[in-house]
Amino acid sequence: MSPLRPLLLALALAAVPCAQGACPASADLKHSDRTRTCAKLYDKSDPYYENCCGGAELSLEPGADLPYLPSNWANTASSLVVAPRCELTVWSRQGKAGKTHKFSAGTYPRLEEYRRGILGNWSNAISALYCRCS
Repeated sequence: MSPLRPLLLALALAAVPCAQGACPASADLKHSDRTRTCAKLYDKSDPYYENCCGGAELSLEPGADLPYLPSNWANTASSLVVAPRCELTVWSRQGKAGKTHKFSAGTYPRLEEYRRGILGNWSNAISALYCRCS
């Protein structure tokens, strides 16, 4: 194998759209009518970033306050994206109880990478949330 082959492969992957992940950019969180979205939660993540932010999605409007997530979303989110100038606060138990974490604007393709206490993580652990934008 030529020593240039790995370099060419890396350059080709960098040029392919979505090679860095399937998650939308934070700035792209808008509805088709151009109204603002505060955040989006996704129920699929993967060890490979290009497969994250898949499956069902829950779109949150600015000011969304859900102390009790719908039953099909409680402890289901494993990826999320927060819009610019927005902040998503999540809780590990219904009624805004338990551990809490604030996600600022950005893309979070694998919630397994964000600690929840000593032994846990935030993948499949969000039971309540509040999303605000400035």
